[in-house]
Amino acid sequence: MGNGAHALIQTLVNAGVDTCFTNPGTSEMHFVAALDDADMRGVLCLFEGVASGAADGYARIAGKPAATLLHLGCGLGNALANLHNARKARVPMINIIGDHATYHTQYDAQLQSDIETVAKNVSTWIKTTPKTAQLASDAAEAVAVAKGPPAQIATLILPADVSWGEDAEPEQAREPVQARPASDATVQTIADVIRKSGKKVAFLLGNRVLREPGLRAASQIAEKSGAKLFCEVFPARLERGAGLPALERIAYLAEMASVQLDGYDHLILVDAKAPVSFFAYPGKKSYLVPERCTAHTLVETDEDALASLQALVEAVGATDSEPKVQPADRPKLPKGKLNASKVCQAIGALLPANAIISDEAQTSGIKLSSFTAGAPRHDVLALTGGAIGQGLPVAVGAATAAPDRPVLALIGDGSAMYTIQALWTIAREGLDVTTIIFNNRSYAILNIELERVGARKVGPKAKAQLDLSEPAIDFVAMAQGMGVHARRVDTAEALNMALDKAFKTRGPHLIDAVVPSEYEGLKLKALPHMLNALGSVPAPIAKAIKKKLSP
Repeated sequence: MGNGAHALIQTLVNAGVDTCFTNPGTSEMHFVAALDDADMRGVLCLFEGVASGAADGYARIAGKPAATLLHLGCGLGNALANLHNARKARVPMINIIGDHATYHTQYDAQLQSDIETVAKNVSTWIKTTPKTAQLASDAAEAVAVAKGPPAQIATLILPADVSWGEDAEPEQAREPVQARPASDATVQTIADVIRKSGKKVAFLLGNRVLREPGLRAASQIAEKSGAKLFCEVFPARLERGAGLPALERIAYLAEMASVQLDGYDHLILVDAKAPVSFFAYPGKKSYLVPERCTAHTLVETDEDALASLQALVEAVGATDSEPKVQPADRPKLPKGKLNASKVCQAIGALLPANAIISDEAQTSGIKLSSFTAGAPRHDVLALTGGAIGQGLPVAVGAATAAPDRPVLALIGDGSAMYTIQALWTIAREGLDVTTIIFNNRSYAILNIELERVGARKVGPKAKAQLDLSEPAIDFVAMAQGMGVHARRVDTAEALNMALDKAFKTRGPHLIDAVVPSEYEGLKLKALPHMLNALGSVPAPIAKAIKKKLSP
């Protein structure tokens, strides 16, 4: 027998949770000490938001939960933004939150807080373990809940005296719950819509069907029926590239998404929600499914999404249809003065096989999908919940889960500063992560939003809130100060050399790519007018404009 911390960790390991991203404090010291005797990898993060984002990225690639170790309610609060992204990604995760000893809480010490209330924002299962003898059972339950179905975040609150208490026994893993496919009636109803309605049908694919088996099944249906295949705007994990069926991602900007969906009579949702605008805008709709289009849900979150889609393949008679796949095709290396489009072009030209892209490029990554469509197979991990500061931590988790795969983190300069501490963990762990900072010295996406929301009389004070140029942020110095090889580039030729070397030299690298904003000056001013015009021009012209602005 050992103390509660030993029993807790061994229970987690027994259930397959062998990696913990940590930012511990005093209340977690017995857990920290117990790591020395356990088959669990502890990965230290210098900020709680890095730990939570890393656990998210780990789960997306490993397909199983990691744990976080956080200090009290304040530590959990610091982790919330990336826990929000993880909740939207629907990944499994176990948060271990240290708390004051049970007998100490009565004194309302300086760090005392209501941890359960903080956790309710992002976690569907929350439990404070009252005594050591119960800890292993609670831990086993937390893992079972996190794994699902559906996958979710479980938060176990660990009082210090429960952790140091003696005579605790670990538990074995609980029997996993198998998800069932959608009912035969649901599958048949949607099959009839596809085969018999005589109307235009589109699919919106998400989450668990965005890997090869799901993509191939959906493509079989599309080839048989002529249906259009869309992907949710920010997928948790999308497999793409040469040899895989290609999807058209729904645009971030609601006006463009409306153009994409225009003309369809039926929208089949497969592990995805009906598309909505990210924000409300004066005079514009929030629900983006066209008025005359009927949305159909094939699968609920607690059902087997892939099995349901494969059942639909059979129901529409598409089992003999050959999926349409993306041919291999790379762009040429770019030349001349650097801009964001050329960075995306260089990535398409040089991306190694089996890479993982953690994409938080924001406005700078508009052309990434088109330039990498025919690149070797790769995964894209997107900003699922929209809370910036995810890209670097998710890269940490992805590289930890798949040490044999190159990871490319694409980050806007404003986003990078939210969790820049992740570079230190990348260096400490020797992770094979190449980071490209799109350094346009502004919150470019917010400049666009400032125009779109119709704010008037935008003066110097307002513009200053979105400007990052003074003082200029020295990402090279920061990266080198945390042990990451780094260089700054402002020409396409310099970028090509730096990126090629980074991909060929294992380990952490950072490239500070100095680029102008994709939208500035007259182009920025004209964008809202162009977007507004999309709803009043003929559909073919609207689609052409959309493709030009966001291919």
